[in-house]
Amino acid sequence: MAYTTIKKPTDYFNPKIYTGTGSSNAITGVGFQPDLVWIKQRSGTEDNVVFDVLRTAAYRIYSNSSAAQTNSGASTRLVSFDSDGFTEGGDGMTGNDGSTYVSWNWKANGAGSLNEVGSIDSTVSVNTTSGFSIVKYTGNEVTGATVGHGLGAVPQVIIIKKVSQADDWFCYFESLGNTKKISLNTTDASASNSSYWNNTSPTSSVFTLGANGANNASGQDHIAYCFRDVVGYQKFGRYKGNGENDGAFVYLGFRPAYVMIKKDGADGWQIFDNKRDTYNPEVHRIEADSNAGDYTGLSAGWVDFLSNGFKVRYSGGGVGSSGSDYLFMAFAAQPLVGDNPATAR
Repeated sequence: MAYTTIKKPTDYFNPKIYTGTGSSNAITGVGFQPDLVWIKQRSGTEDNVVFDVLRTAAYRIYSNSSAAQTNSGASTRLVSFDSDGFTEGGDGMTGNDGSTYVSWNWKANGAGSLNEVGSIDSTVSVNTTSGFSIVKYTGNEVTGATVGHGLGAVPQVIIIKKVSQADDWFCYFESLGNTKKISLNTTDASASNSSYWNNTSPTSSVFTLGANGANNASGQDHIAYCFRDVVGYQKFGRYKGNGENDGAFVYLGFRPAYVMIKKDGADGWQIFDNKRDTYNPEVHRIEADSNAGDYTGLSAGWVDFLSNGFKVRYSGGGVGSSGSDYLFMAFAAQPLVGDNPATAR
C-alpha cells in the first residue's frame, strides 16, 4: 500500500466560491496564503484570470486568451495574497457587485528565489511536498535551452505563458510525449514540432525548450507552472472515452476536489470542482479556454467524483466521446491511501 505525505490536501490546494461586492473584498477561508490564484466569473462572461506571486498580485493573464499580462490598477486586479486567501479589487473579472465567482488556489513557497540550474537562470517558488512550482524566466530562443523547475522530481505537466507579449499558452503533458504541445487558450488538438521541447523530456531538475517564440522568445518574460504526481494528492494522465454514459473510470487514489479534462481534439478544457457541486453528479462546468460562465445545461452531469477517482457520465463532447483520448489534471479533497480513507459523497 502506497502512503501519502499529505494528509490534508486543503493545506496546498483549495477551491473557493464567493460573491463580488463591486469594491475591494477580502476573500477568506482558503486555508493558506495562495501563490497561484485562478478566478472565473460564474454568472457572466468575463475572462478567466490568473495571478501568481512571482509576477505579483498586480498582473493578470488570461487562460482563455493569448494576450500579454496586464496591470490596469487596483480595481481590476488582485490587491494582495493574504494569510487565509486574497483580496480582490472589485472589477468584473474578480468581484463585480452581485456576481458569483470561483477561485482555484495553490500554495507554492512565497516570493521565490534565484535558481541557476539550467542554461537559463530563473526565479522559482517551489513546494516539493505538494509537487508544484512557479518558474519565471527570460527566454533566449536557443535550441536546447534548459530551465530549472526546482521540483527535485520529473514533472508530468508544465504550463507556460509568455507574459510580456501575446502568444498562445504552451502545455507539456508527459502522457502526450516530448514532441507535442497543447494550448490552454484554444480548443485545438495537440501538435508536434521539435521546436516546442527540443524532443526532450523534463528531468528531475530542468525542462528543455526549443527555439520557439511562444515558450522561449528571446528577451521576453515567461511564467511556467510545473506539477509532478504526488500519491494521494495530485495526478495527471490520460484516458480513452467509450461513448457511453456509463463512461471511463479513472483511478486517482483520492477523492478529487478538482478535475480538468481536455480532449486531444477539437474541444474545450472542462473544469469541475467540489465547491460548485458538493454532491454527484458534477453539473457545473467552466472551460479554461472560454469566457463563458458556469454551464449547467447537462442535468445528468459530466462526471462523478468518487472516493478513489472519477467516473465519466456523459457519452460525448468534452469528456467521453468514443475512441477519443482525454488528458486530465486532478487535485485531491481527501486521499485514499495508507491511513487516510476517503469517503464517497
